[in-house]
Amino acid sequence: MKWENYQLKDIANYWSGKVEASVLDATNYISTENLIPDRGGVVNSNYVPTSGNSNSYSENDVLISNIRPYFKKIWFADKQGGCSNDVLVFRAKENIEPLFLYYQLSKDAFFDDMVAGSNGTKMPRGNKTSIMEFKLQIPPLPTQRKIASILSAYDDLIENNLKRIKLLEEKAFLRYKILMSSEKLIEGTVGDLADVKSGFAFKGADWTDEGFPVIKIKNIGNNDIDLTDCSLIPENIAEAAAKFKLNAGDLLIAMTGATVGKIGMMPKTETSFYLNQRVGIFKPKVENVELFLFCFYNEPSAKDAVESLASGAAQPNISGGQLESIKLFYPKFETVTEFGNSIKSQFELIWNLKQQNAKLREARDILLPRLMSGEVEV
Repeated sequence: MKWENYQLKDIANYWSGKVEASVLDATNYISTENLIPDRGGVVNSNYVPTSGNSNSYSENDVLISNIRPYFKKIWFADKQGGCSNDVLVFRAKENIEPLFLYYQLSKDAFFDDMVAGSNGTKMPRGNKTSIMEFKLQIPPLPTQRKIASILSAYDDLIENNLKRIKLLEEKAFLRYKILMSSEKLIEGTVGDLADVKSGFAFKGADWTDEGFPVIKIKNIGNNDIDLTDCSLIPENIAEAAAKFKLNAGDLLIAMTGATVGKIGMMPKTETSFYLNQRVGIFKPKVENVELFLFCFYNEPSAKDAVESLASGAAQPNISGGQLESIKLFYPKFETVTEFGNSIKSQFELIWNLKQQNAKLREARDILLPRLMSGEVEV
């Protein structure tokens, strides 16, 4: 099995086709905002252009965010659609398996090369010329397909777990809607059910290369908490921030920046995690109210309320007091607790599925560079 040396431009092209805005929607429009960090794929877009043309993509294209490439945002397209100008569309040339191309570009080595050649400091962008000069080794087409098949088996398991997670969340939201339509409700505010407190104000000198992970704003998004890309603090700083140690089931919310209002529930972990400032935590006044509030903050009315309170500044901000002031309807406290108990097992399963996915991604990412270098034969 002979592997040949190439540059990226030898095996792929930038695609520059166009598509009309009229055929785009939240499910097929891709921007840097709805590409998920650390090879997490995509979610539905909050913004969709309503006029003009956008760059197009097709099934089996590889889409990569060209802004802040260190976030490693990449997606293997499974449909047609359009994307923003800051998303690069790669199309495999003849005798190159498209899925193999995707895994080649998923390597840390590729993103490291993008970062090294990027322009700008605050908002670095990859240099499109130097990107195409990335050096890589390519085996014959049958071997490409075998490697792609091995790696995609991991991704298929991850995708199946994500679908199960979505179904479990939708089931919880449905039970919430049934509860809200069948019970006598009290008009009040979030503050009736929980206090909202910000995390610990860690200093720049507190960060280290080893130690305990800290949840920052960047780790919160789309009903999830990313536990893989965390800043670390040493043991003595963790002791000083002991009151901000997180527990399974804690409900967190981003209070600053582009992700303001995004929420996530802390899963069960073997590692101690700590909370950074400008990430809010709901301190319950009612038992199991976190699950009730998780469902509430997924309601359009709650999202609109957060957006309204956080708007009007270059850097959106919302305080704990503002979050507590948001109006909501709720049943009597005993019913809120019963509701939390009734869906708790679903969220425990969600946490287990997320743990499985973390282990699958870790195994895949260990295998990826070894397969792509020919170190592991197939």
